[in-house]
Amino acid sequence: MVSLRRMMVWLAVLGAAAVGPLAAQQIAFTWDDLPAHSALPPGETRVDIGRKLIAAMKDAGMRPVYGFVNGVAIEREPASAPMLKEWRDAGLLLGNHTWSHPNLNTMSAADWEADVLKNEPVLKQYAAGADWHWLRYPFLAEGDTAEKRAEVRKFLAEHGYKIAAVTMSFGDYMFNEPYARCVAKNDAAAIARLEDAYLDAARTDIDYTRAMAKAALGHEIPYVLLMHVGALDAKLLPRLIALYKEKGFTFVTLQDAEKDPFYLASMNPALPAEPDSLEGAMQAKGLPLPKRAALTVDVNSICR
Repeated sequence: MVSLRRMMVWLAVLGAAAVGPLAAQQIAFTWDDLPAHSALPPGETRVDIGRKLIAAMKDAGMRPVYGFVNGVAIEREPASAPMLKEWRDAGLLLGNHTWSHPNLNTMSAADWEADVLKNEPVLKQYAAGADWHWLRYPFLAEGDTAEKRAEVRKFLAEHGYKIAAVTMSFGDYMFNEPYARCVAKNDAAAIARLEDAYLDAARTDIDYTRAMAKAALGHEIPYVLLMHVGALDAKLLPRLIALYKEKGFTFVTLQDAEKDPFYLASMNPALPAEPDSLEGAMQAKGLPLPKRAALTVDVNSICR
């Protein structure tokens, strides 16, 4: 007898096939570490960063995106709290990134789950009237043992969460602290090198990710892009959006992207865990990862 889960996958595949190539080059932007990520350049605030991000997405006609919140940031930087209000006032959405951004692989499931629950009052306050039951794992760490991963998935299912998977990421977070250093030094040449390297990383990651999808799955999927609310991200977002458009992408919501069968276990944590990244899908099939181009700038040494 065909299992219910297999039948669900089969029906979803038929639905995706009916859509045809239109489903291929779709991407859902998602944002981590609201309302405060990485170092601030002199003269800039978290609210300034949020406004730049909101304006760029609005200008691009992007449908409402999810931003994943760490409540501890408000405790550490109370002046960052209005960023969340402005995000919601703009019609954008909020999800759970845990209270303090802990690494599940280095702690007990019970302590990690408590950190998820501790974050919920912040979401209830700022995301009232919208679905905030989406979880983005900090560090994308889902548990260092099969038992821990299963326990946490059971917890998420019982609390009504869906998992915001990540299938595209070019390491944007690495550039924000160097950018703040370069702004502090007023080093325009270094800033220009950082900007070029950032966009180069995004460009090469597109080819890297699409190659994995075709190798592991035989076709493309709607991708979920991981971004962070950093200062350089905010400055370069108009150019980054233009890059994805140039590459043929259209923008969809996280909810729509994860309707693809690849994300079935992310949408329903009550199901057994399956690879929710393309690297994981490659490894599950014993396929070698494509070669990934190195960064064109040393983010650790620039502007030191």
